[in-house]
Amino acid sequence: MPAITASMVAELRAKTDAPMMECKKALTEADGDLARAEEILRVKLGNKAGKAASRITAEGVIAATVAGSTGAIVEVNCETDFVSKNDSFLAFVKSAAELVAQHAPADVAALSALPLAQDGFGPTVEDVRKGLIGKIGENMSIRRFKRYAGGGQLASYLHGTRIGVVVEFTGDETAAKDVAMHVAAMKPKALSTADVPADLIEVERRIAAEKAAESGKPAEIVAKMVDGSVQKFLKEVSLLNQPFVKNDKQTVEQMLKEKGTKVAGFSLYVVGEGIEKKVDDFAAEVAAQVAAAKAQ
Repeated sequence: MPAITASMVAELRAKTDAPMMECKKALTEADGDLARAEEILRVKLGNKAGKAASRITAEGVIAATVAGSTGAIVEVNCETDFVSKNDSFLAFVKSAAELVAQHAPADVAALSALPLAQDGFGPTVEDVRKGLIGKIGENMSIRRFKRYAGGGQLASYLHGTRIGVVVEFTGDETAAKDVAMHVAAMKPKALSTADVPADLIEVERRIAAEKAAESGKPAEIVAKMVDGSVQKFLKEVSLLNQPFVKNDKQTVEQMLKEKGTKVAGFSLYVVGEGIEKKVDDFAAEVAAQVAAAKAQ
């Protein structure tokens, strides 16, 4: 079994807010598998273990641009929050979003090859990126982007520079912008229950089954409990079924119907989502410093 380090415990605690000893026990039971340990904590501690799961783990900026039926959303990462506020960095991210909308690059490599001049650097996006790294003294990278040009209406919303949403819709623009704000606040995983990724459903079903099994009820009752939990989860993470943030007496779907509006899809970008930031093993670092001091 792999050694359970202080950094592993700290990372799991940051994700779940669970007590340190519970994190260590879960990691031991999971043989060091962080994802499995998080599942174990959710089974044992319920929703308490998931309340910090959306904490971001890297710095950077989200930018979005919309012009008619064409738009784009992009995430560019850097190392510190300080650099994410730098004017040159912000200008670079804005230019990246505009280039995606205008030129429809196939991937980050294609975007990096597009023409751009900024702060005396160029002639490509990649040259500007490298130049800014040298000027600012911190690494930065274009992580991801999505372009819209399907002919539908678009609405965007930026919550500061850390959360960005683009909604594709037909109908009322105000309603669509309200949906974009709702997405930023509630972070749905999919448009409808039918669109929720199968792997997310499988994880939720497994967690629900383990929790239900602990009830000691007959198998047929346990099966119904699991199905009920999964159905509840699907409604909670699908946009159309969520209670609308501006009026929780109606769902987003009901609000849209009332406004004569349909949403075809959305993109939600949260800075650093899914990126594991390096966590220093402070215990090992202190031990090394003590050992070094004794050696002198």
